[in-house]
Amino acid sequence: IYVADGPMWTSAGVTAGMDLALALVERDHGRRVALRIARNLVMQAKRGGGQSQFSAQLRAQVRDAQSTFDALHGWVSDNLTADLRVESLAKRMAMSPRTFHRSHVAATGITPARMVRRLRVDAARRLLEGTDQPVKAIAASCGFGTEEQMRRSFHAELKLSPSAYRDKWCWARG
Repeated sequence: IYVADGPMWTSAGVTAGMDLALALVERDHGRRVALRIARNLVMQAKRGGGQSQFSAQLRAQVRDAQSTFDALHGWVSDNLTADLRVESLAKRMAMSPRTFHRSHVAATGITPARMVRRLRVDAARRLLEGTDQPVKAIAASCGFGTEEQMRRSFHAELKLSPSAYRDKWCWARG
């Protein structure tokens, strides 16, 4: 993400520059100060070089050039415990389930069920990072139904369990 070579520090890109700046703050003022600044900037204090873009809504927006499903995705994000089956989402979009499914895949590149899973994982990820809520409570509030369903979804999307994700990315554990 950035390179420190003796007195010379360099990075490529805006976000990598912010990573470098936080590393300099940590070097000069300590990890606690760097973490506080990172929290205020709403970013990780240290990102791994292999970290993928986690935002399901941003990934979908890149693919959905016509913004056909943006409002629906926003509604789903705000209603993760609602009935989010294809039939219900199709009804919200005034489409038949088959047309909705086909249109969603064509516009976003993924099925509606995968989008719901990604949005639930995004919400759970934010709660794991920023709260001490038990995984079971987070699973319920994000519409997973059970802790096991949340674990399977995390593994499918992030290749990590919820507890491993929390250990790696949680602010409070820094």
